[in-house]
Amino acid sequence: MRRVHSMPFGAEITSDGIRFALWAPTAQEVSLVLDDTEHALKADADGWHRLVSGQAHVGSRYGYKIDGNLVVPDPASRFQPDDVHGLSLVVDPQAYDWSDTTWTGRPWEETVLYEVHVGTATPEGTYAGLMAKLEELKDLGVTAIELMPIGEFPGRRNWGYDGVLPYAPDAAYGSPEDLKRLVERAHELGLMMFLDVVYNHFGPSGNYLHAYAKTFFTERHPTPWGAGINVDGEGSRVVRDFFFHNALYWLEEFHFDGLRFDAVHAIIDDGQPHFIEELASRIRQAIPDRHVHLVLENEANQARWLNRNEGRQPKLHTAQWADDIHNSWHALLTGENEGYYEDYANKPLQHLGRSLAEGFAYQGDPSLHKDGVIRGEPSGHLPPSAFVAFLQNHDQVGNRAFGERLAHLIPPERLELAQAIFLLSPQIPLLFMGEEWTASTPFQFFVDFESEPDLAKAVRDGRRGEFKRFKAFTDPEMSQRIPDPTDRATFDRSRIEWEEAERSPHREVLSQTRHLLDLRQTEIVPLLKSRYRGSHYTVSPENTLDVTWTFDEGMLRLLANFGSAPMTMHTGDGTRALWASPGIDVTSTNLQLPPWSGVILKGQSA
Repeated sequence: MRRVHSMPFGAEITSDGIRFALWAPTAQEVSLVLDDTEHALKADADGWHRLVSGQAHVGSRYGYKIDGNLVVPDPASRFQPDDVHGLSLVVDPQAYDWSDTTWTGRPWEETVLYEVHVGTATPEGTYAGLMAKLEELKDLGVTAIELMPIGEFPGRRNWGYDGVLPYAPDAAYGSPEDLKRLVERAHELGLMMFLDVVYNHFGPSGNYLHAYAKTFFTERHPTPWGAGINVDGEGSRVVRDFFFHNALYWLEEFHFDGLRFDAVHAIIDDGQPHFIEELASRIRQAIPDRHVHLVLENEANQARWLNRNEGRQPKLHTAQWADDIHNSWHALLTGENEGYYEDYANKPLQHLGRSLAEGFAYQGDPSLHKDGVIRGEPSGHLPPSAFVAFLQNHDQVGNRAFGERLAHLIPPERLELAQAIFLLSPQIPLLFMGEEWTASTPFQFFVDFESEPDLAKAVRDGRRGEFKRFKAFTDPEMSQRIPDPTDRATFDRSRIEWEEAERSPHREVLSQTRHLLDLRQTEIVPLLKSRYRGSHYTVSPENTLDVTWTFDEGMLRLLANFGSAPMTMHTGDGTRALWASPGIDVTSTNLQLPPWSGVILKGQSA
């Protein structure tokens, strides 16, 4: 099978030759630079510049010359062999012959996500290197791989959030065909493939849109990265379509099963329909016959995008990253109270109980961290599967000054308790690469601006400046210890070491993770596939937590003691223990729970 997503921009193969199309509404003159030749492009009143060339062919290098001097790559380039400032490559997407013709995905309720940074996940740091690990991840119990952003970014190493050419899978990881082979192999093993995409900003190097499409951005909506993306002003129809086509491109041409949309709260839209709504609607209409899962990162906690229809299917987006669950867990486990943990540190267990039961801890409540700004919408009506839960991810590890993982911060018995509750709760779980065996390697912030020393210095200084508001880094000497993100060694330290999973204590943690994921598929997933009836939770003054989730197919209950003294908690009749902390007698209906212990029970619905 051949797959291609047709779009109005970029280089497209037609029966008459290669069609080139660039939207450049603020350029006076645009020409096509094709291999060693130059050709004038025809402009129309809407700012489009087009040409169909019989001289171009698959493998041709091309770019656009703007106003007679600046040569830029295609913003819809399918491949950039020479990085973000080089010429684009004409690619024939239909040259790849797919064999996964019967693959239509997997139900969302079966999802266990495994977040991966391609460059640091394997020694090779490539799509091919990751492909060799897929079978091992399947055997662990993972059902979906989620790649951090891969759109072409400056240099050879980056988290991916500095991408500037969102249609071009970064050449540092391999070719587009290598990526397709990775997706195809995943499907062969029954694994879904997800991709993290960034539609709220472009990186600081290699974004040439300002040179010929100034209206792509707007000063009306400032963001942490500068002027916002113009999704609601003059010319915004093309801007919106640029991103909508990008989403469909990854889902259709590369056969991804789902997308994670980065920080959509930073996409400001005063029009109707909202960008977030139209994005999902376009995808749902275009791909009605596959399991396609759309996940938001949305600090605003807007439940409106997650509603279900009468058949319990998402109307728009499938789920949202549950930052409230993570932040509550982190404040409870570590006692940290600075930065965004300030909103959870005063009563972490209450926040954890509410977010486990209802999805959001903040549902229209004032945020201390944001000076009293009201955050969130009621979410208790949504099923738990509308939320992706995690104890760690690239942000919450990598945005720490030294990139420490949770295992570096808390005792192993506390981590064991949190992991069991996390993996057996009814939210969709996400593991960050290496978490399954408590990897010893950190995940630090890294970039590669070697060819731009001024930018490299600005990033280095900015990174250290970010932490000056934290007590530990008020001392300038301590601040200088923060790893240099531009140093290759920072990237190298962040590579996970798969071999250590074979050694104790990592081997035992890996075995426990595998056991918990097996329990999840056999005991939790059947509940999630039935109708959700609701939940309730209580937090006692002694810091015990009792959460019950009810489904047509049964009831799930969490009892845990996070206090400093032993507590007795009553299970009731007709339940059985799926998991319990060591030493707890689960045969009794009056459980004796030591400090920092818990049990997860399953029973029939009332």
